[in-house]
Amino acid sequence: MNTDKELNKADLAHLDEQAFRVPDLAELLPKDRATHPPRILLLYGSLRERSYSRFLTWEAARLLEAMGAETRVFDPQGLPLPEGATDDHPKVQELRQLVQWAEGMVWTSPERHGAMTSVLKAQIDWIPLSIGAIRPTQGKTLALMQVSGGSQSFNALNQMRVLGRWMRLITIPNQSSVAKAFLEFDEEGRMKPSSYYERVVDVMEELVKFTLLTRDCAAYLVDRYSERKETAQELSRRVNQRSI
Repeated sequence: MNTDKELNKADLAHLDEQAFRVPDLAELLPKDRATHPPRILLLYGSLRERSYSRFLTWEAARLLEAMGAETRVFDPQGLPLPEGATDDHPKVQELRQLVQWAEGMVWTSPERHGAMTSVLKAQIDWIPLSIGAIRPTQGKTLALMQVSGGSQSFNALNQMRVLGRWMRLITIPNQSSVAKAFLEFDEEGRMKPSSYYERVVDVMEELVKFTLLTRDCAAYLVDRYSERKETAQELSRRVNQRSI
């Protein structure tokens, strides 16, 4: 390996010099920073009348508002199954508009049969990887929570974390798993004081911090060499085709 400060071009023979960029700290610390409240969208994964994932979601929304964020909670009631309706369905349009509005998200799912619920998965499946040339989730932050009827588990969290990565979301390290959720909420659906509640506070605090840290440089964070190279190649092909 060449240890000189400047690598010989022969060492990088396969690199496209036009698409290559050296990471720049200045791009990660923009001078003009947004001053509006962080915009957070919250999704939950149950349609039950007494839904603990909904209760936990609203508890998180209250905390986020107290931390200075602006929140929207999407109601999945009436959302059709993926491919069970066209993209212009009102609930699909509502969800997609909220995703575009948001700078961060919270996903909360019950664990059912050792997995996240179809209710939450359907919401995620209706979020496209791209809308035109815009990726509605890429570079935005994500926090994950789950509720369980029995002992503490992380199966739904692990699945959602995989999905978050697939949707190119910045999924924060902290997460919340509430065991025996039926014991953790009062009759009004408010969460009781506990270590579980304190973890929810931790997770929402971390989400707001990560959102404030990354939202102004999200486009730069997800700017990729491979995509710049592909874009350059596509442009070259179009120019060459026109000149034939």
